[in-house]
Amino acid sequence: MGLFGGVQVMGIICSIIRTKLVALWIGPVGVGLFGIFNNVLEMLNTGTNLGVRSSSVRDISQAADTGRNDLVARIMAVVRRWSLWLGLGGALVTLALSPLLSRLTFGNENYIWGFVALSIAVLLMAITNGEQAIMQGSQRLRRLALSTLWGTLGGLVVSIPMFYLWRERSVVPSIIAYAACNALAAWLLRNREFPPVKVSTRETMTMGAGFVKLGIYMTIGSFASILAGYVFNAWLNNYAGTGEVGFYQAGYTLVNKYTGLIFTALGMEYYPRLARVAESRTRLRVFVSQEVNVAMMVLAPVAVLFILLREPIVWLLYTSEFSVIHSYVAWGMVGIVLRALSWCIAFVILARGDGRTYVITEVLSAVATVVFNVLCYLKWGLTGLGIAFLLSYVFYAVMVAVVYVWRYGLTLSRGSILNTLWALVATAVAMLFMEHGMLILTAVLAAVVVLFSLLQLRDLWRR
Repeated sequence: MGLFGGVQVMGIICSIIRTKLVALWIGPVGVGLFGIFNNVLEMLNTGTNLGVRSSSVRDISQAADTGRNDLVARIMAVVRRWSLWLGLGGALVTLALSPLLSRLTFGNENYIWGFVALSIAVLLMAITNGEQAIMQGSQRLRRLALSTLWGTLGGLVVSIPMFYLWRERSVVPSIIAYAACNALAAWLLRNREFPPVKVSTRETMTMGAGFVKLGIYMTIGSFASILAGYVFNAWLNNYAGTGEVGFYQAGYTLVNKYTGLIFTALGMEYYPRLARVAESRTRLRVFVSQEVNVAMMVLAPVAVLFILLREPIVWLLYTSEFSVIHSYVAWGMVGIVLRALSWCIAFVILARGDGRTYVITEVLSAVATVVFNVLCYLKWGLTGLGIAFLLSYVFYAVMVAVVYVWRYGLTLSRGSILNTLWALVATAVAMLFMEHGMLILTAVLAAVVVLFSLLQLRDLWRR
């Protein structure tokens, strides 16, 4: 967590700088365009990568646990070849869909060449995903962290002059530059500790069948979530304009992306560890409960401080024009607690290779998210989107909990349940205090939450 937390903090700083420069030099329209193009890129990458980035981690991790270096080396070669194939296929799909994407997203064909250029990023991201999956599955976490760090820093350095010189026209080139820097860093730091092996095309298809099958299920589930985001962005863009999309993306980034460093830091080691013990109910219960405890102890103070400091944070990251998202941030932070709980539980579905269940939960969650977003926006505007974020994770947490208990026969420890309730109550009270202008009470609550969490983390560390 310390290793990837530090890397994610650097990534957040780079994202802050990039977002701030876009807001200053391009404005809400630029933020909106970035949100739309990145959403499309994520959708295309997820749809064509067949989940290899996550599903292959499970196979590599389990092979590494056997101590057979020859098997690990062969799986790595298979993952690299599949990543290249899927990247080339994704680039061709992007080229073919460019006219349609421009018409569906913007209502005209003015952005066809922008989507054509995104095909380069799709290919580069597929190659990066393959190398990062190998590093994660083989527990080369330090190398993975350095790859992520240097790729992020390089993407920022290259993008800054683009923003200043090209303004609105810099959106797509900067996205491609970021993908290129990440691919270069992953390639330079790739795992070379296992001897290279030659794998035939037939063997590539046979050995890759397992993680590709699970990956397809994961792709359908992840694609549903990303498609939901795209559908809502497109609806909001046509209903309220690109500027409103920019405000929504800014709030969503603050609530979901910046707190995501905690999930990324925990998940890099958590998922491979779960995959190794997927058949043991006792060990799964212990690992999941432990992860929930740690997640809540780290996330609760972060969420409460975010609520307390939402105004200076929005001003620092964007401009005073974005003050309309203050309530969105407050409501969304309550939902982040439920996201942490559901995230810890949902990894069990992947660790056990239960692809069908994963698809069902993710598709239902995606549909519910779009419905909540549209209804709550029509009722309460941007504040309603924060309420919708909370409601969507209430729905998702209940759904994965049902799977966890009734399908797998697993439970959480009493301590992890109490910690979750404590974190949820603390963030909800902080949100209500700030929404009613009770700044001093919120500050006192934040101090109590931070102190309590630090004491709990100290006790966990000692044990």
